[in-house]
Amino acid sequence: MLRPWVARWAAAALLCLAGAQYSSDLCSWRGSGLSHELHRRDVEQVYLRCAQGSLEWLYPFGAIIVNLRPNTESSSGYMAGLHVCIKPHTYSQGSHVYLEHAGELRLLLSEAQQAQGMVRCFSLAEGALFVEAIPQTDISRRITAFQYELLPSQGPGAHMYPFLHPGEVTCKPCSDEELLMAVCTSDFAGTGIFGGVASGTNDHSSAAVSLSRLFHQKSRVFAWGGARGRSWSGQVNIPSQCGVDPGGDEYLLTGSVHFGEAWLGCAPRYKDFLKLYTGAQKVGTSPCQIDTD
Repeated sequence: MLRPWVARWAAAALLCLAGAQYSSDLCSWRGSGLSHELHRRDVEQVYLRCAQGSLEWLYPFGAIIVNLRPNTESSSGYMAGLHVCIKPHTYSQGSHVYLEHAGELRLLLSEAQQAQGMVRCFSLAEGALFVEAIPQTDISRRITAFQYELLPSQGPGAHMYPFLHPGEVTCKPCSDEELLMAVCTSDFAGTGIFGGVASGTNDHSSAAVSLSRLFHQKSRVFAWGGARGRSWSGQVNIPSQCGVDPGGDEYLLTGSVHFGEAWLGCAPRYKDFLKLYTGAQKVGTSPCQIDTD
């Protein structure tokens, strides 16, 4: 969608570039739309250089452009492979969030969708976030707030995150190479069994898991002290079209953590993985070492 005033705002944004506000830690930004009231066509530029962070815009007025980049120098090919996922807080209101590229706007999240906490992902090469305040006479008590993450579109288990590739989630098993890499590089890896599956959304459901081993984890998504205090327990999100076997065999459970929640990635039966891992250790092709005793 092309708006006739976007070009004028983009030009104003270039003039404001020298005075653009940077967040104090390059990961998160907090600002106020009250500063825009005297300059109704101002567009404030926000630059964030981090793998994840947050934005909080108090009293939305006018518009802001949010430029997201990784905190390391990257080649254009690497940049093209990166995606941005944003998750609004359910109290977020007062604006619509668009994806802006070359003066064209594509709606990512309406105000109503923000209230539902909907996650949206897009390629970093597609443009910047354009957050436009909804014109209203009373802007008090309104806050636009969301979290963001930068993540690669490929890698072990990436095909299981439904928001990254909408409509393209596959439940196919990971290859041997992907399994060996997943146990080393995933946000979490451990061995255990599935418990009950709770009803979820059209995108995913949640399964309880009990882990007898936890090789490593990020963000403490699993807590020690499950059944009789002898295991790690937690919840893992699974795409709706992918089933699990509650109370069945022991599995190697690997996956990623997004916005504080665990998502299942590669998950073979542990006995099958152990055979693969033992063979790779013998010939020196395993990318890392784990304690399987």
